[in-house]
Amino acid sequence: MQLLNKAVVTEHLNMQAAIDAIETLLHQQAAHPNWIKSPERLVISTFTDSDSHRSGSHLSMPATMYDGENEYTVVKLVTICPDNPSRDMPTTTAIVTVSNNDTGAILAVMDGIYITQVRTAALSGIATKYMAKADCQSVAVVGCGGMAYEQLHAVLTVCPEIKTVYLWNRNHEGAQQFKTRFARDYAQWNVDIQVCEALDDAVHDADVINVATRATEGLFSIAQIKSDVHINAVGAYQPSMKEISNDVIANSKMVIVDDLAGSHHEAGDLIQAHDSDDCTWVWDDLSGDLQALVTAAPKQESAKSDKGITLFKSVGAASFDAAVALYVAKQAQQQSLGSSVDW
Repeated sequence: MQLLNKAVVTEHLNMQAAIDAIETLLHQQAAHPNWIKSPERLVISTFTDSDSHRSGSHLSMPATMYDGENEYTVVKLVTICPDNPSRDMPTTTAIVTVSNNDTGAILAVMDGIYITQVRTAALSGIATKYMAKADCQSVAVVGCGGMAYEQLHAVLTVCPEIKTVYLWNRNHEGAQQFKTRFARDYAQWNVDIQVCEALDDAVHDADVINVATRATEGLFSIAQIKSDVHINAVGAYQPSMKEISNDVIANSKMVIVDDLAGSHHEAGDLIQAHDSDDCTWVWDDLSGDLQALVTAAPKQESAKSDKGITLFKSVGAASFDAAVALYVAKQAQQQSLGSSVDW
């Protein structure tokens, strides 16, 4: 069994590999629906909002995967701790186990923080690849927390022609820190990073908008954004949360989710839009999921060329984590990465 800490996972997992692993998974799911089994994740609320704690969550996410030769079980355990940034600790902590179902042997135990960040970002990268217009020149980052770094990295990976990045964060210092860290750690991207005082300044000229917040109401309206913008919304992971306004959802020509079952229970933006008497959007208006988008080849160019707002809403699913973690585990086995431990 290989033990892989965050440093090892980070060194040996790159964004393109994660995107490729998830796209392969989506094609496998379409061709062989029984190869991947991923029950809806278990979410347990932790604490209640108080003077000493903000409410968080614990998630248990199992999946089994057959790759055409072997079957594996991948389990991710996640704890979301909203107070951690003030402790100089990551908001999301996670661990992942990968085992062989033939023998039950555990192949790898790895830190899941970077797996989660890259998996989430790769989903947005794939959505941007198939949904955003072909000549994107700018991207806005709304919410500069831990997830935002890889989200931006993913968009730049699939849209390397982007030259301008707009940053906005409720805490202005957080945006400045993001700029410094991203420029240091992702120097391969020759982009002009601009920190914006006002949210409107960040989004109104952006061709792509990445949103990753814990907001409870829509952050911008249809009047503040371009008529052909693509939006990746990865925050608002509980029904009580919302970061995309109802008018933006209702006026999107295409709304895609990563996981159909999970979105009905966790995608606060869409749940609240459907339930609102003042919004025309309902679940029947959903364009589909990421699997259908990626595997419906004849429709892909149409999705990119038709003018209009496109929205990708991500809540996450165990199968996506499993695809990325299995890639890392196989690399670890082949290259003897990390520490080898008898179990």
